[in-house]
Amino acid sequence: MSFTLPDLPYSYDALAPYMSRETLEYHHDKHHLAYVNNGNNLLKGTEFEGKSLEEIVKGSYGKNPGLFNNAGQHYNHLHFWNWLKPNGGGAIPGELEKKIVEDLGSVEKFKEDFIQAGVTQFGSGWAWLAVKDGKLAVLKSPNGESPLISGATPILGVDVWEHSYYIDYRNRRPDYLKAFVENLVNWDYVAELYAKAV
Repeated sequence: MSFTLPDLPYSYDALAPYMSRETLEYHHDKHHLAYVNNGNNLLKGTEFEGKSLEEIVKGSYGKNPGLFNNAGQHYNHLHFWNWLKPNGGGAIPGELEKKIVEDLGSVEKFKEDFIQAGVTQFGSGWAWLAVKDGKLAVLKSPNGESPLISGATPILGVDVWEHSYYIDYRNRRPDYLKAFVENLVNWDYVAELYAKAV
């Protein structure tokens, strides 16, 4: 299947002051669009044509780096826009909160570990909350990789490529991550992905 750029599920101003209109215009309209266009060009004539996005990501990993990078980033960003919402953060739905406490110690500990994963991801990449072997785990990955390639299911991810925060936070990645966790996360979407993953 070919890749298409979805519209944002909110207006370009909706995430201010934590994420500006300018950041969303660049990140969604330019960066994500480039992954879609490059991915479509690289997909043509490969064995992956007609496969689902997840199959393309898993199948091209280690075999077709150009396709993998663009398909991986398209996959990550499709979810990323839905992991954000105006007036996000706040309470975590019951079942998911219980599982976070059970597997990761406490909600506070999870938030600290998740922010730390993002802060310590050297260069470009992502920090994740994923379901692996029935348990929740905080992970990080370089570039366009995700837990998908190691048999885990990502249920929350934050983009720590500089284009995702540099306009608003300059080099203050920890401030961006704190704002993401406290004010932007769409926990209903995370809970929905968690329910599917288990």
